Amino acid sequence: MEQGYLNLLRKVRQNGVRKPTRALLRSTGEKIDALSLFGAQVRYDLSCGFPAITTKRLAFGAVVHELIWFLKGSPDISYLHEHGVRIWDAWADEQGNLGPVYGKQWRSWAAPDGRTIDQIAAVVRGIERLKEDPTDPVGRRLIVSAWNPADIEAMALPPCHTMFQFSLTEGRLSCQLYQRSGDLFLGVPFNIASYALLTHLVAHVTGVQVGEFIHTIGDAHIYSNHLEQVDEQLSRSPFPPPTLRIDPAVSSLDEVRREQIVLENYRHHPTLKGEVAV
Repeated sequence: MEQGYLNLLRKVRQNGVRKPTRALLRSTGEKIDALSLFGAQVRYDLSCGFPAITTKRLAFGAVVHELIWFLKGSPDISYLHEHGVRIWDAWADEQGNLGPVYGKQWRSWAAPDGRTIDQIAAVVRGIERLKEDPTDPVGRRLIVSAWNPADIEAMALPPCHTMFQFSLTEGRLSCQLYQRSGDLFLGVPFNIASYALLTHLVAHVTGVQVGEFIHTIGDAHIYSNHLEQVDEQLSRSPFPPPTLRIDPAVSSLDEVRREQIVLENYRHHPTLKGEVAV
């Protein structure tokens, strides 16, 4: 399962075009460039295991907490701090606010007429309709967008994972993500796990089976300060994928708790660290 990700990582490492970026290292302020490939796609069959990267350690607890935070629709990092997660600190202001980022767009998109639209709830309702009538036109409209042009300037960071779409086919729920920009070493393993988990959760609360997670990336890149770590990662052989267990008591996406989600039989190689570019 992990091989698709590793193949993409290797392809960009060997054939990526070196491009300048505006990214800076937090420790020194140094500007760094990247090896980049435009347009990539990897598919993960979720019925064959959970796509947690094993060639280095994945911080799965942080993945779960971040997704719960998105589902809460919160514009600040207080929930993350309550659970010891600091991955968004670099972009938050002194009060911990990020502006109308992912969760706000997912759960309360501001409509021109003053309404707010809960895109996640709409997806769940759509899947329930499809279970009753597979020909319902909602089947091709199960879309959630985080890219709201009217709010981009107010966001601490414009969405990298911009839009995702679900499809229910023969009782199996699949999700395709379009990610405009992907840091292949640090960010993408996190994104893979996050959207695979979201697919599992949506399938769980709607009573269907999981299908595929399809990850489509616009600018897939490796920052120049991660090249040695990538070489080490590519020298490692992946372990079999772990499995995901969700507490049967979970009945709503609004009430999921960290302890209700368990990654079982997760074997992995040692941690590979890399500095985040901002």
